[in-house]
Amino acid sequence: MALDDATQGLIAAFRAAGRPPLTEQTPQGARDAGIAARVNNPPGPEMARVDDILLDPERYGGTAGSFRIRVLVPHGEVRAVFIFYHGGGWVLGDIDGHDAVGRLLAQETRSAVVMVDYRKAPEFRYPVAVQDSWAALQWTAANLDDIAAAGLPILVGGDSAGANLATIVARHARDEGGPQIALQVLIYPVTDANLETESYRDPANALLLSRESMIWFFDHYVPDVAQRSHPDVSPLQAPDLSGLPPAIILTAEHDVLRDEGEAYARALDDAGVAVDFERLAGQMHGFFPMVGILPGSVATVARIAESIDKTLASETAPN
Repeated sequence: MALDDATQGLIAAFRAAGRPPLTEQTPQGARDAGIAARVNNPPGPEMARVDDILLDPERYGGTAGSFRIRVLVPHGEVRAVFIFYHGGGWVLGDIDGHDAVGRLLAQETRSAVVMVDYRKAPEFRYPVAVQDSWAALQWTAANLDDIAAAGLPILVGGDSAGANLATIVARHARDEGGPQIALQVLIYPVTDANLETESYRDPANALLLSRESMIWFFDHYVPDVAQRSHPDVSPLQAPDLSGLPPAIILTAEHDVLRDEGEAYARALDDAGVAVDFERLAGQMHGFFPMVGILPGSVATVARIAESIDKTLASETAPN
């Protein structure tokens, strides 16, 4: 299936703007361009409460310093706490750029959403993003009552590199005996450092993300190539995926990461983990945070909310 009309228009606009490829930019230059490009993005829904908090990861065994988290609490009854790790190749992006989709997730899933602004490479290389993500999970589990209510189920999720971090912390939680996670929500996740898959090699997939730009991201995040096969970089390489929380895995049809996301869905299924999988037709990598720009973003949030409904309903159903 071809890209949907809105996506084709967006790609045409990007090409007409003549921006240099990511591989010719510095990390800071790419960040600045990303911030400038989102000036006219529509805002997300109003929240009942928005709290910006500075977290010290050293309290949770991480690297000294601090990073931001943003707690988005929707109006009405809150039934879960959803920790969301944003995408951007561990180098780009922040919680401001994902604020609109975070608010929409909060409203549509009836969850308090904890947006995690983990520290980025190359200033903070692997494993700092993993450590920060783990600290955010620990903090959230310890502060459920202040966020919304004690005892609420915890969900973890993210897009792209954020989905990579979400599934890594889910595995750490399994291995550490908690915190208990009810569901993983993985949107076109990075699951492997193998850049030779069919979806990587298909030129039709080299749109907002290409094989060359993924090399650029990996070179900044994990410059030591030998480390890239570690399960905390490539979750598909984990020797044991059993006992992980159920997962929603959504891949994009036109995405270099498509094959590894689908391989991860199969690997979880083979390990006995419940998987709700869908390849999103007509979509490209990077569409998810583009609320108000690409209709696929809003539709995918609705798809996630429906799957969360089913998961939480099954957890509360009488035996």
